[in-house]
Amino acid sequence: MTDQAPPCVVVLFGPTALGKTAIATALAERLSAEVVTADSMQVYRGLPVLTNQPPEAERARIPHHLVGIVEPWEEFSAAAFAAVATATIDEVLARGSRVVVEGGSGLYVRAALGGLSFGPAPDTALRQHLEQRLAADGLEALVDDLRVADARVARHTDLRNPRRVLRALERLLLKTVDAPDGEEDRLWLPGARYTHALVVLEAERVWLRQRVDERVGEMLAAGALGELRAVLTRGPLSRTLQQAIGVRELTAHLEGTLSLEEAAARMRARTRQLVRRQTTWMRKLPSTARIPVTSRPAAAVADEIASLLDRAIAGGSP
Repeated sequence: MTDQAPPCVVVLFGPTALGKTAIATALAERLSAEVVTADSMQVYRGLPVLTNQPPEAERARIPHHLVGIVEPWEEFSAAAFAAVATATIDEVLARGSRVVVEGGSGLYVRAALGGLSFGPAPDTALRQHLEQRLAADGLEALVDDLRVADARVARHTDLRNPRRVLRALERLLLKTVDAPDGEEDRLWLPGARYTHALVVLEAERVWLRQRVDERVGEMLAAGALGELRAVLTRGPLSRTLQQAIGVRELTAHLEGTLSLEEAAARMRARTRQLVRRQTTWMRKLPSTARIPVTSRPAAAVADEIASLLDRAIAGGSP
């Protein structure tokens, strides 16, 4: 070890179902840190099982921030998250603690670190028009419009994600840009607010697929259906929360259009698709520490990361 200061923020990034939360908690214990969760769904109250929020036992051991801070009917954007995340990190650092940022969304992790730019508020009438067209004509119609409007933007947009397509088309129609083309899918760009170290958590595909299947079963056994039923009695969910894996599948079951087995199968399929997108995107990250997680206890992974950080400091790495 040397007298060089360690990075004040450590970022754990990896695909869903990997066990990031347990690893982040164990690492935070070793670093005398607090955890900031960078997740677009875990910010919502009322669905802790379905959105896979940190268990109460882990939150009792180590403070976890930005979990369950928004009502399920409220819209909450990446721009709003950036504001509350940076304020939270600043407050934790001011107390003399370090921060472990944990997440699987590149946009929300980047928003937590600062450095993203966001454009003006959306045009409400235009947003409503596009949403009505999406409901009436389907996603492919909006995709066709986006390709006609700007083929290059379309190539950098996840065309299977209705909200991404709608947002890209909205920006083009308003002739505004909130970030350079493709920036939402590139995590490490100049301008981050904090000195940080990025750790990518990786796992073997077969093991991760098994974990996805197990997680869906665990969610259902832990009461995901009941908590969704209770939340739906309070009113319609926000557009963002409606995209959470399990919401539309279990809602269809509650409405009688899917059996519970069919809903669970669709949840597993959607989660596997998300994992593939996350894994593909992670391969593009430059100059990161990559830690294998397959079949390893969270404590062992946390020990390896802490040791890696110590060696990096001793060697003079940033």
